[in-house]
Amino acid sequence: MTDYKMTIIIPVFNESGNIERIANTFNAYFKQSKTKSKVLFVDDGSKDDSFNKIETICQNNPNFEYLKFKFNCGLSTAIKAGIDHIKTPLIGYIDADLQTAPYDFDKLLEHIENYSAVIGFRGNRKDSFSKKIQSKIANSIRRALINDGIIDTGCPLKVMHSEVAKKIPFFKGMHRFIPALIKLQGGTIKQVNVQHFERIAGISKFNIFNRSIKPLQDAFAYRWMRSRYINYVVEKNNIK
Repeated sequence: MTDYKMTIIIPVFNESGNIERIANTFNAYFKQSKTKSKVLFVDDGSKDDSFNKIETICQNNPNFEYLKFKFNCGLSTAIKAGIDHIKTPLIGYIDADLQTAPYDFDKLLEHIENYSAVIGFRGNRKDSFSKKIQSKIANSIRRALINDGIIDTGCPLKVMHSEVAKKIPFFKGMHRFIPALIKLQGGTIKQVNVQHFERIAGISKFNIFNRSIKPLQDAFAYRWMRSRYINYVVEKNNIK
């Protein structure tokens, strides 16, 4: 349907325990939101029965769609695939664990007309102490190396204009740098405090390596890209 304004990407990798809760939560959210939206599940080669549940949900509800990878490709690739296939003017993003709430999309949407992207930050995190420390280390590394002004780069709740998102240069680990990569284009970012909840089902896919060591490697990759990024504005042309 052409009247959808936003498609919300939900990457999924072995999240069987959360799929039905996602469907129920988003069905309730869709009924009260002023913005007509739909969900795009991106199954990243799940080994459990996540995709079977996704397929059943999508068969019975036009507000849910899916992409299924043949094998596991990683979070950044899942996000890129979602962006590549979306046709609505706005793109949303949220994690399958629902530690952030779909209802907070409405907080972000209040500002989206004035910014390239509006992103959440978790002002009151409900994670374990070790997880908070790992994230704090990762955020400190990123700020020291790229100084992008982003409070909480790990917060999954985001809304972007599709034309902006489709221009983001992608690489593995890109999901940590979406706001920075938008700024690289000359885009503008608004940050909004959002709710955060404990994980109810499933297991986190992150550990000390991919929260600390990988972000350090990716931050250097971003710095290299930033130093060589091509950006231009066409003033005039006569192309026919």
